[in-house]
Amino acid sequence: MFKNLFKTAWRNVLRNKSYTFINIVGLGSGISVCLVIFVLIQFHLSFDNFHTKKDRIYRMLTEYHHADSKDIFYGAGIARGIPQTLKTDIPELEAYAPIFHGYNEQIQVLNAAGQIEKKFKEDGVFATTPSFFKIFDFPLLLGDANTALSNPNSVLLTKETAERYFGDWRQAMGKTIRWANKDVLKVTGIMAPIPRNTDFQFKVLFSLGTGRTASMLTSNDYDSTGGFYGCYVLAPAGMTGAQLTGKLQALMKKYRSPENKDSEVAQPLSEVHFDSKVDNYSNIAITRQMINMLWMIGAFILIIACVNFVNLATAQAVNRAKEVGIRKVLGGNRSQLQIQFLTETFVIVLISLVLSAGISTLAIPMVGKIMELPLQADMLLQVKVAAFTLVLIVMVTLIAGFYPSMVLSGFNPINALKSKLAFKTPKGISLRHALVVFQFVIAQGLIICTIIIVKQMNFFTHESMGFEKDAIVNVHFPSDSASITKLDYLKNKLRGINGIQQVSLSSDLPAGEDDNWTMFTYDNAIKQVDFYSIIQMADEQYVPTYKLKLVAGRNVAASDTVREFLVNEAVIQKLGLKKPEDALNKQIALGTFAKGKIVGVLKNFHNRSFKDEYAPMLISTLKNQYGVSNIKLSSANMSASIKGIEKLWNEVYPDYAFEYKFMDERIAAYYKQESQLSKIYQSFAAIAILLSCLGLYGLASFMAVQRIKEVGIRKVLGSSISAIVYLFSKEFVVLIGIGFAVAAPITWYLMNRWLQDYTYRIQIHWGIFVLAGIIAVGIALATVSYQLIKAALVNPVKSLRSE
Repeated sequence: MFKNLFKTAWRNVLRNKSYTFINIVGLGSGISVCLVIFVLIQFHLSFDNFHTKKDRIYRMLTEYHHADSKDIFYGAGIARGIPQTLKTDIPELEAYAPIFHGYNEQIQVLNAAGQIEKKFKEDGVFATTPSFFKIFDFPLLLGDANTALSNPNSVLLTKETAERYFGDWRQAMGKTIRWANKDVLKVTGIMAPIPRNTDFQFKVLFSLGTGRTASMLTSNDYDSTGGFYGCYVLAPAGMTGAQLTGKLQALMKKYRSPENKDSEVAQPLSEVHFDSKVDNYSNIAITRQMINMLWMIGAFILIIACVNFVNLATAQAVNRAKEVGIRKVLGGNRSQLQIQFLTETFVIVLISLVLSAGISTLAIPMVGKIMELPLQADMLLQVKVAAFTLVLIVMVTLIAGFYPSMVLSGFNPINALKSKLAFKTPKGISLRHALVVFQFVIAQGLIICTIIIVKQMNFFTHESMGFEKDAIVNVHFPSDSASITKLDYLKNKLRGINGIQQVSLSSDLPAGEDDNWTMFTYDNAIKQVDFYSIIQMADEQYVPTYKLKLVAGRNVAASDTVREFLVNEAVIQKLGLKKPEDALNKQIALGTFAKGKIVGVLKNFHNRSFKDEYAPMLISTLKNQYGVSNIKLSSANMSASIKGIEKLWNEVYPDYAFEYKFMDERIAAYYKQESQLSKIYQSFAAIAILLSCLGLYGLASFMAVQRIKEVGIRKVLGSSISAIVYLFSKEFVVLIGIGFAVAAPITWYLMNRWLQDYTYRIQIHWGIFVLAGIIAVGIALATVSYQLIKAALVNPVKSLRSE
């Protein structure tokens, strides 16, 4: 029985080659999109899922309560004094692990004589305590995880890092490296390769308490926080996140100063990777909302493919009417016919699956390259992917095949044999039209969304941030006291390099994600202001290098210490002053750290990304806080200028690795995820419109065949080719217009909500919808016009010959 079903189904598939081809391409593309999205989402869902105690691991977050608003902000940094109190105040915790994360850390590989053999600048540098390995499962290839970090100046290297440093990782044990040109660390273990699906992308992991991290184990500071210092805890079985948060908040009330309203909360490990507001070490993040959006896009594209199948199957029904009539006359019942047609659908789905496997094999690495993720084609061989594929096969077969099987098996045998089909009633036609409209609601919705996303990305790229960012190179330099003494020499020598226009030294960049925030006392007041401000240290060349605009006063004078301040307009607004000039010559005090008068007010510039409002900002001079050089290059022969910078660097800092980055590249990195997703959405929108047009092409083909005699009669009666093409294409244009009318308000609402995540954003202009409508209509008409013109050109003598 099954053999006959498949044999008959295969014959029908081969008999209707154009119909089969369109369906295979459509279903294959739809299944491919779903498989690619499934692999992408599964990769993100797998982050840190391999730890055996994952359900009991929590990250401590600081909940910031700003005094001037009811807003609550979160950060991964905690006060240094907190971890030491956990053991005594929350003894039920099984383990806690404070973690230091270093950025742009200098690592020098030493030989047996203590001389430098290699030098690197690393981001994956961490420090922690032995309890880290009681919480997380990161196996060691060499060494004992329980004791490897017990002593200061001990270090673990990953297998890959050990190979870079020493060649043979097996020979790395006992050898030494130097951190920050100061602390010599002994290799006490080699870690197994770190999985890519973890946010802990270690390269170097040394014992907390080494060098400048020593104070982190003994500090009594419960108020100051820094993003580089965090903590993970292992809760006992049965303790919920809410219970742990309650204990942490009670702990903070005990130790924090009364005026500090910040508190600690416990974040489950399962949520760390999806928290786009808080750093997660790996800088690979995707929100739950983005995952839901990807699922919706995959489902919509698959539905478009299934709608194509339904439309083409029902449109083709007239060609199979006599087959149905004969089968029924010979004793076939409706259920048998339904099984037969579902089997045909199943065969087409299986062939489509083969095509989708080929497409997915090529697409997954491409998506991985776009998203900068280690996605490989062999991920299709995972058990979860196989189970998902099986579910897809069943769902697509039922969705695509059920309605056509009901229609085809429901024909009256007498009417079918007389070619008098109930299928030609308005009811049948209206359903097919509704499916076409539904297709174009999805397709046009994706087109509109893509246009808006692209325009927002262009806004990020081309909108002025309020400072110069083109042709500015940033080079971070060592911050130790010996290096600071060389800054004047470095600065003067840089100015002498051909192609360098300006040079400035500062503690940070004008826009960054790792800003230092502070409160201050204004105009000799007794209490501090009730808002936080970004504090940056920069020399007198900072303003002209970045072309920052002064709205009042002057630039700071050259100085090695804090003497004068610049503030931005956001500070003036927060202070409640009527005009910038009112702040000039007023005193600012940063606790007992530094004092100085305000000498200038800067026009607001985007000191963070476009997602955030202008932040209050203070700028002053303090030489021993400088850590980055800002070098403005001329547009001619930049590569020669950079080689000159590198040569000077190796002269001034021979023990340190040289690394540079252009400022505009740093700015673009703020929106890397949005840019990556934009490319993915553009691809999906293209596939959606392609599948919709593929369905239109098939419908136009069948319509041209079914109405060939009508065309002949109209031509005999004097209709022109253009009139016939207009008559038939009008039906498709109307359907697309209805789809646009439905898609436009829905996408406006959804994209308006998406844009709310950005403080500075584009306005959704009506021209976007007009453009999307023109694109959809143009592509659709281009798709069907060939078949319509071909039908209109047929000689009426040939089309009417049988009458």
